[in-house]
Amino acid sequence: MDLEKLVNNYEPNEATVSLVRSSRIALLVGIAGAGKDTIKHELLKSTDFADIVSHTTRQPRMNNGILEQDGREYNFISLDEARYLMQEKAFVEVKSVHGDTLYGTTAAAIKVGQDAGKISITDIDVQGVAEYKQLSQRIVALFILPPSYETWRERLAKRYTTAEAFEAEWPKRRSSAIKELESALRVPYYHFVINDDLQRSVASASEIAHASDHFRREDDEARLVARDILEELKARP
Repeated sequence: MDLEKLVNNYEPNEATVSLVRSSRIALLVGIAGAGKDTIKHELLKSTDFADIVSHTTRQPRMNNGILEQDGREYNFISLDEARYLMQEKAFVEVKSVHGDTLYGTTAAAIKVGQDAGKISITDIDVQGVAEYKQLSQRIVALFILPPSYETWRERLAKRYTTAEAFEAEWPKRRSSAIKELESALRVPYYHFVINDDLQRSVASASEIAHASDHFRREDDEARLVARDILEELKARP
C-alpha cells in the first residue's frame, strides 16, 4: 500500500487509544505569529509539563539562526521509517502535508509524559486536534490568539526581513488564519487564550491545562475576541 493510502486509512490500535484516554494531554493551536511556540516553551520550564516530540519526514530547518535538532524540535525520520511506524500502528495520529511530507505523533511520545506523571503538551493544527478529540474527549485544546487583528499583523510582519516579503506572504497567511479560526469556532471544545502579555498568557494556559477541561467565564470572553478577529480578517484583504 502506498504512503497516501496508509495515511488516509490510518487508525491507531486499541492500546494506543487506551493510552491517550488515560493520559493528561493539552494541545496548543494558533494562527501563525500568535505566540503558541513561545507559550509552549514557557510551559515546559515547569516540571508539570512534558513535551510531545512529533515525527516528521522533512529535513531539519533553521529557526532564528539555529538548526533544528533530532529529538528536540522533531524526530526526523525517512519515508521508509514512517511507513514502518504506520504498519506497526505506532502513531496516535499521522498526516501528510503538501503530499510528500509526513507528520505524526507516536504512542511512545505520549507515554513519556504519562510515565513521568506530567501533562503532555505539543503545538498542532486544528485537524490534529480533531483527530485527538475523536479518541478522547478529555483532551484539552487551547487556541492561542493575538489581542487584535492589528497587533497580529504587526507581530507577523516582524518575522520578515522586508515589508515586500511580508506583503507577498500575507494572502496565504490571512487565508490560513481564516480557515483555522473558522474551524476552531465551529466546535465547542477550544479554550481561547489571548496572548496580550506573555506571563499572564502562560499562567492562563497552565491553569486551563490543569483544570481537566473545565470552562470558565474567561473562555467565553476570549471566544468573542476570536470572532472579532475573524470578522476583521474577512473584511480586510
